[in-house]
Amino acid sequence: EVRLVESGGGSVQPGGSLRLSCAATGYTFGTYCMSWFRQPPGKEREGVARISAYGGTSYADSVKGRFTISRDNTKNTLFLQMNSLQPEDTAMFYCAARRSALCDPNWRLYNYWGQGTQVTVSS
Repeated sequence: EVRLVESGGGSVQPGGSLRLSCAATGYTFGTYCMSWFRQPPGKEREGVARISAYGGTSYADSVKGRFTISRDNTKNTLFLQMNSLQPEDTAMFYCAARRSALCDPNWRLYNYWGQGTQVTVSS
């Protein structure tokens, strides 16, 4: 059974940092594309960052230079380092796995999802 479990969310002030983790079990983690998505309150799900099985990364324009996605294939874990957080980053963050080495920005093409972790940025 595939499981993705996110952690690391919380409440921070503007300008603060958080590091999200996503622990994966039940499949060969290193061969899958992994991505982070988020869904702000009342809005649609949107891509944040993705990392292919080969290590190539891509970011949403809104987070470039502030967020860094990485993966540790020896620990089957995906990370998202988030710096300079702003109120508009407030959202439920989800990690997702795609049964492909290559990523796609369309969330509908991802096969497995975690339960989400809440990130709230407020003064």
